[in-house]
Amino acid sequence: MFPNPQDALPLPPRPSLEQYKKRAKDLVKAAHSNDPAAVRAWAASWIDSLIRLSDLTLTPQLPVRPDHWRDQLEKFARKELPQTTWGRTQLALSEAEGSVPPSEARLSDTATLSAAQFVIARAHGFESWPKLVKHLEAIARASSPVSTFERAADAIVTGDRATLEKLLRENPELIRTHSTRQHQATLLHYVSANGVEGYRQKTPKNIMQIVGLLLRAGAEVNAVADVYGGSTTLGLVATSVHPERAGVQNALLQLLLDQGATVDGAVAPGYTKGLIVDACLANGRGPAAEFLSTRGARLDLEGAAGVGRLDVVKAFFDATSTLNANATRAQVERGFLWACEFGRNEVVEFLLQRGVPLQTQADTGQTALHWAVSGGQLETIKLLLQRGASLEAKNAYGATALGQALWSAVHADAETDYVPIIETLIKAGAQIEDGTLAWLAQQQEAPSAVKNRLAELLKASGAS
Repeated sequence: MFPNPQDALPLPPRPSLEQYKKRAKDLVKAAHSNDPAAVRAWAASWIDSLIRLSDLTLTPQLPVRPDHWRDQLEKFARKELPQTTWGRTQLALSEAEGSVPPSEARLSDTATLSAAQFVIARAHGFESWPKLVKHLEAIARASSPVSTFERAADAIVTGDRATLEKLLRENPELIRTHSTRQHQATLLHYVSANGVEGYRQKTPKNIMQIVGLLLRAGAEVNAVADVYGGSTTLGLVATSVHPERAGVQNALLQLLLDQGATVDGAVAPGYTKGLIVDACLANGRGPAAEFLSTRGARLDLEGAAGVGRLDVVKAFFDATSTLNANATRAQVERGFLWACEFGRNEVVEFLLQRGVPLQTQADTGQTALHWAVSGGQLETIKLLLQRGASLEAKNAYGATALGQALWSAVHADAETDYVPIIETLIKAGAQIEDGTLAWLAQQQEAPSAVKNRLAELLKASGAS
């Protein structure tokens, strides 16, 4: 829980250290309570209070949900403070009986309070209680570097160029300041809408002007934030869905490249072996992957397959179609799946001819047909069906290709029309599971027009 900065909870406008101390004590009481729901009630109460005090608007585009926050916080609190273990009642009885010395009882209480404080600190994205306390004390002073940084970060994600420009003019060192949060991001990292606090992952309409302002102020374009093992702004922009949805992802990448951003080192060596194209593919950012492949980014077989570079893919095989020493079978199979997701049909055909099994999941939990469905690639779906792809193979979530298509139609981006994909799968013989119409009716997030269209198609295809 909360090793990922994106899960960090928002701070209220005027946080009170005394209130946080009380929250920690309340968590201790909940953990020592005989009520099994006490910890969850504590988590729900705190999160609801934070959302209300922060006046936070949680749009569907943000990677944060109150219910997810509650689940994560409850799980983490239970891990750090096992409920009813060495509760106050048990400690008092043990002390009275003389089986536990008073000093040990007090030590246990102190350790439990420290654990509660640790939970609260980590929930806000800080490594320890003392670091959270230091942050709270700093933002209480309007002119402190910490307070100024927080206001500048808010100005970036809301597109408040005037405030950002004023803060940078009055505080020239601000541009080189790192956040006191665990990720230690600079202001420039916030333009990526990735890796930082989830409630701050927004791409304003004037993001190009915001980035230009930060770069002119002297932002270090290759500074690394402690996100995903170490990422630069380029790496975060390239793998972020928000600038892609805003239609500015490649323009942002080019602007960063023009200012000296390097593709090597943009993502951590421990993540996709440091290959930014592969990182883009793994995050569903096909256009960014293709763009960076034309800007000097290194390509292994997996990345080349995902961006449709058949010439590079072929170079990993010798004249007898044997894989050479510069690639692995795992890369072949994962590259095949990315080629299916992004509709690189020439690569799909080539790799099938080299013996890639149609049903491979390559440790992704999805078959090639599932990936083609997720990517909305109708022609690739038809190709795979022609080659004998199984309609009833299930992914890691227990869904067939049709189940994946229905889920995507309800939850994925509206740009893809999944109805022709669903029709194609049903005509090919995909079985409609019992209860599908009832499931569809329960999907409250889906627009009524989408649900009605899907329901009509399913009924016409025999669903009851």
